[in-house]
Amino acid sequence: MQTKKELRCYYSSIREEAKDVSKDKVITERLLMNERLLSAQNVLLYASFGSEIDTWELSSRLIKLGKIVAFPKCGKNGHMTFHCVDDIDSLRNNSGMYGICEPDGVLPSPDLSINTVCIVPGLAFTIRGERLGYGGGYYDRFLSSDPSILRLAVAYEVMITECLPVYEHDISIDQIVTEERTVLCNE
Repeated sequence: MQTKKELRCYYSSIREEAKDVSKDKVITERLLMNERLLSAQNVLLYASFGSEIDTWELSSRLIKLGKIVAFPKCGKNGHMTFHCVDDIDSLRNNSGMYGICEPDGVLPSPDLSINTVCIVPGLAFTIRGERLGYGGGYYDRFLSSDPSILRLAVAYEVMITECLPVYEHDISIDQIVTEERTVLCNE
């Protein structure tokens, strides 16, 4: 089996080739029909960049639906916090550690004890919910602190694979939404 580093390069190029605005729109619409997402009070989103599935339209629509929407702010020690925004224009362009848009750290954090869904980024996934992330461990650390958070991922169908290397600290995903289907991983 290839190393995670090799797989990240491979799936990054697969996602680059698969990038398609029309697929992103289908995924957004599928998400907006997802009962668990629609019943959530808090939605934790990543600020998409590069070839990632677009989350900007989704975040705007969730805000209009009255959801508490929060984006991550990454610290140097591998710690990540989420901060609420009521307008995506309040995110700072390319201000994050990795050149990713982030909220101001003084914005309030959501009450995670209340019905929360986290949309988790990744490069590849299995139907069992295993995830290949970017290697920083931010989401694994964050999600391990509160197992009640529903972990939802968005991916192009070509990013679903049979197996991935998994370590003890890797946190699995509950659902994966693609342009073709919703995979219920741990149910």
